[in-house]
Amino acid sequence: MTRYVAIGQYLPRDSVVHRLDPRTKIGVTTLTMVAIFVIPNFSGYGLLAALLLGLFVLAQIPLGYAARSLRPILFLLLLTFVLNLFFSGVRDGTVLLRAGPLLITLEGLRRAAFIGLRLILLVVATSLFTYTTSPMALTDGMERLLRPLRRVGVPGHELAMMMSIALRFIPTLLEETERIIKAQMARGAEFQRGGLLQRARALLPVLVPLFVSAFRRADELALAMEARAYRGGEGRTRMKELVFTLEDGLAWAAALAATAVVLAPRWLGLP
Repeated sequence: MTRYVAIGQYLPRDSVVHRLDPRTKIGVTTLTMVAIFVIPNFSGYGLLAALLLGLFVLAQIPLGYAARSLRPILFLLLLTFVLNLFFSGVRDGTVLLRAGPLLITLEGLRRAAFIGLRLILLVVATSLFTYTTSPMALTDGMERLLRPLRRVGVPGHELAMMMSIALRFIPTLLEETERIIKAQMARGAEFQRGGLLQRARALLPVLVPLFVSAFRRADELALAMEARAYRGGEGRTRMKELVFTLEDGLAWAAALAATAVVLAPRWLGLP
């Protein structure tokens, strides 16, 4: 289960993408996500997909990890595709199939594929970010970005720490879930039989030990942080300060140029 979840997983590599300042990667990822929502056609999505796959190669991460990160959202992806296919609101287009009140049009099919591709690109882009950014670097980057908000009373360090811990514990909780399910299956529990409602009901006994385990881990983490005299970010120093380098400047220039390229089909009126 956990090997298919990209969120919270970091793959250490000696690549130019890994060496970038975390603030640069946060900014470029945010710019990419905005571009995904702005791009209005398949041509732009095709260019963006090629760029993302090229970044996976540059980061020395096998392309299989990009496909692997999509597995947890397959049901959501299928549901989104079906809903947009049948209920896109396009009733006057080229009819491909009619089954009673249900109607599939060419325009509805294009819209369903477009929304599905948008969801895929969002997951792949965020997966690339988590694969190449360690939890510690993510915390430092978020804290530096939130530092100006301290003037209005927003605890930037604490917010960054909370986000980092939440991301770090996603794979841990999934491992715990898998362990509990295997333990209950060894005692005769059935999770793969019956309809959807029956399978959901079978998962209820998993929730109680999972919540108990989550609270226990949270308590252990709090005790460990207290034992190390953790008092928040006030007066905290770092062995290695974040510094923008030439690579970060080139990354920003490349990101802005790539954004212009993927938005070019919109300006040129391509489908």
